[in-house]
Amino acid sequence: MQQMAHADLWAFVDERGVTHFAAEQTDARYQLFFRGTEFDSSRDVPPGPQRPGGTLPAAGARLLAFFDISPDYKRVKHHLRASASRQGVDYELLQAVIATESGFDADAVSPRGAIGLMQVLPATAGRFGVVADGRRTVAQKLADPAVNVPVGARYLRHLLDLFPGRMDLALAAYNAGEGAVQKAGNQIPAFKETQNYVRTVLGLYAQLKPPAPVLAQRAAPGRVRMELQGGASNRGGLPAMRLAQTQNVTEPNPNE
Repeated sequence: MQQMAHADLWAFVDERGVTHFAAEQTDARYQLFFRGTEFDSSRDVPPGPQRPGGTLPAAGARLLAFFDISPDYKRVKHHLRASASRQGVDYELLQAVIATESGFDADAVSPRGAIGLMQVLPATAGRFGVVADGRRTVAQKLADPAVNVPVGARYLRHLLDLFPGRMDLALAAYNAGEGAVQKAGNQIPAFKETQNYVRTVLGLYAQLKPPAPVLAQRAAPGRVRMELQGGASNRGGLPAMRLAQTQNVTEPNPNE
């Protein structure tokens, strides 16, 4: 069974315009992006008159706006769709993993040598068929979203199958390695980074693919307009946002 998170989500935009998400305020740069993963109409709705027949979750609108305005996301979403379909992995889960791993920065390289959108290690890529050739090394290939997303999705599919019904353990293994999860007795390892990572991905996933009643609520014509201010120019950064009341403006759909 899918393990849903009940975590706050925090975010900040770095000097390169890349958005970083976390399940806790790991340093002073992070600002609260969403409190919890369950919509509460008394807490998650902007003040002022509300439209009849329901309300729009402010956090959900904010997250959809992040994807709607992100050119980095738009450039690669066709790779996500193809890989999600091919591997039988939820599209929204790939969104959440990439947002957490790299903020959709295809050039990201971690201190440990993980590369690209899904932060894949060359050794892991080798396990799933990525090999050097006369033109490119494995590392160079992983910087290409057309290689990175498919191999990352294959690895994620492998982990979901390795820990059936435990998305939380699959995500922990994606971050820390399947050996670390198995060594911990098939539990999330007691690593702060891994625990934060799992809560962050599940929190984003819960907002991107919420329960059916919230989905229906979001699909109704809205009265919420996103006024976007700040953010890095021509990057996929999360801008400062505020919610305002307007007439008959529907929520942006990041998947169109």
